[in-house]
Amino acid sequence: MFSLTFLGAAGTVTGSKHLLEFDHHRVLVDCGLFQGLKELRLRNWEPLPIDPATIEAVILTHAHLDHCGYLPRLVAAGFRGQIFCTPGTKELCSLILPDSARIQEEDTRLANRHGYTKHSPALPLYTQIDAARALDRLQPVGYNRPVPVLAGVKPRADVSDRGLTCTVEFLNAGHLLGSSYARVRVGDRTILFGGDLGRYGGPVLPDPSPVAEADILLLESTYGDRLHDVDDRGTRLAQIINDTAARGGKLIIPSFAIGRVEELLYWLKRLEDERRIPILPVFVDSPMAIAALQFYSARLGELDAEISRGQTRSPGLTPKPGGRSVCTFSTTRLALVASPQQSADLVASRQPAIIISASGMATGGRVLRHLEATLSNSKHTVLFVGYQAAGTRGRTLTDGAKDVKMFGRVLPVAARIERIDSMSAHADAGEIMRWLSGFERAPRMTYLVHGESPALEALAARIASEKGWAVHIAAHRERVEL
Repeated sequence: MFSLTFLGAAGTVTGSKHLLEFDHHRVLVDCGLFQGLKELRLRNWEPLPIDPATIEAVILTHAHLDHCGYLPRLVAAGFRGQIFCTPGTKELCSLILPDSARIQEEDTRLANRHGYTKHSPALPLYTQIDAARALDRLQPVGYNRPVPVLAGVKPRADVSDRGLTCTVEFLNAGHLLGSSYARVRVGDRTILFGGDLGRYGGPVLPDPSPVAEADILLLESTYGDRLHDVDDRGTRLAQIINDTAARGGKLIIPSFAIGRVEELLYWLKRLEDERRIPILPVFVDSPMAIAALQFYSARLGELDAEISRGQTRSPGLTPKPGGRSVCTFSTTRLALVASPQQSADLVASRQPAIIISASGMATGGRVLRHLEATLSNSKHTVLFVGYQAAGTRGRTLTDGAKDVKMFGRVLPVAARIERIDSMSAHADAGEIMRWLSGFERAPRMTYLVHGESPALEALAARIASEKGWAVHIAAHRERVEL
């Protein structure tokens, strides 16, 4: 038996989970949360079709919640194996998983206190204790170092084992600090789990690593049906900032706390240095983003060469609550907002400013209070700089909604809503095809995952017509024999 089952990110962009089975062994690649539409989020509560205790190892491509956020639930349900990942991924998971658990617990407390739940009592998907137990199982492995996945794992006494070896090697995907593709070798077969593919020519992270071959390829398709805006050297961002400053308003940027904040600060600093925007206060209102900046500063060798050279000439990042910080990512008037009171004071302030706050799809976090205070006033601007999944508040706003529900109220939308896709950390259709051109031979099969239907279908058609490869769009819980 040698099979692959798609337990998530099949027909949608979230919930990445791919189960590899061979010789009665089970290895799970990625273990993410479903996000966005309620019907997808409800999948997080469904039991897996297999007993988590029978999974012997997990391989993690990177630390975004839709790839790692289900780990505490898996551990709570009985998983006891190792979780292989890069050192950068382990560090970022130490921020993301406890924060996710804290939000789960807080949402549950509010639901029980105010009675807006059908359960008595409502329970969190997982707890901070579960998150801590998951972090204890993370096994960091450097890039380009094949390691055995099942070392020390013995087959059950009631089954035979042909002695197939299984190794994993992480290759830099250029999508996030520590992000990777996982090259898994089982016997003489190679399966490349693509994770999320990064961009070419980005200012912070390196280009995606080239790959020469794989027998089986799992390929993301988030932007498989479109191209990102052409790199305009920050022209549109500068225009949005200047227009908002001229109106005396705030620029609110909902941002993914990890990865996107660094690129935003890079561009803001560059535009300031080139005198293309005024020197405005820039606030990073996200404790997680502040902590992540330290990890980025500590791993210079994993960043783009330009950033690495610039950072070595600057002091390290030492955030101080509400204070200044000097590093490659620092603007002239950068302030890092740590405490809830400082965040509340910033919400109440009428001072023109640029405010970067999580979450990136405006589904929770401190950014909601900033949106509540600014959405109904036309002098302010809200700028989205990443993918907005169906069912999220960010998608609703970027689709042109005239009002939006928040904190039990319906708020009219008068602020300007802008979107810049050029800062996306996901490769677009052209970049995906560029990466595929590095293969020296076609995979036996390419499975498309991590995309919505239009993107999946467009990319499948393009791969088939331009490259002549065998390609298949994975379906949720579909099992294929390899």
